[in-house]
Amino acid sequence: MIRKHVVAYTDGSALGNPGPGGYAAILRNGEHEKELSGGFRNTTNNRMEIIAAIEALRALKEPCRVTLYTDSQYLANAITKGWAERWQRNGWMRNKSERALNPDLWGVLLELCHVHDVEFCWTRGHAGDTLNERCDRLAREAALRPDLPPDAGYVRPVR
Repeated sequence: MIRKHVVAYTDGSALGNPGPGGYAAILRNGEHEKELSGGFRNTTNNRMEIIAAIEALRALKEPCRVTLYTDSQYLANAITKGWAERWQRNGWMRNKSERALNPDLWGVLLELCHVHDVEFCWTRGHAGDTLNERCDRLAREAALRPDLPPDAGYVRPVR
């Protein structure tokens, strides 16, 4: 079966990091376009980057071939270099003594990547890419919304 090809741009933002955060995604298939955004009251930039990718993939009604653009090297590298899969295989440990951050989100994202055929592409942020800039604006606007819900998965790291 030939899958639809969807181009997705995603971005996440946290004001203060941690602080209020927002995520955004723009999905394009042919002439069809959909924008998604949301936020949480206390979260991190990295969580918002991952959630943006998750929400983009969750919005698809059937398995698709997806080219997902992100300006987060953390997100792109964790998937394309196999880090997230390795962390999962190792019980969400980065190494023998260091826990991986955001395992709740990585697990969901990895599941969605098995449903869809996803190619993650890194794009430089704030470099004039129109859709990346629009995602950035939507994510920042979402972070500023009043009455943001809590990010139930965010756990402040112990130092």
